Amino acid sequence: MTVEFITKEDLNQLKKELIQEITGLLTKNTASTKKWLRSVEVRKMLSISPGTLQNLRINGNLKYTKVGSIFYYDAADIAKMMSDNLTA
Repeated sequence: MTVEFITKEDLNQLKKELIQEITGLLTKNTASTKKWLRSVEVRKMLSISPGTLQNLRINGNLKYTKVGSIFYYDAADIAKMMSDNLTA
């Protein structure tokens, strides 16, 4: 069995790496916590086609707001739809 010693420099390096990784994760999550999402963002998030998103709108499964020709979806409504359709 070999014994390895950890120095203060090793711990400082680990600390820097952890901070960088956490910062990266927080930055990525912050970008996806917008209140209103456009159609392309919703399709990418749910991995669905434009037709499927249209069907969700038409069937009343997903609420939306239309401004001009752009559809906007409330992120909370998307989360609610996903949790309402959760199966065991």
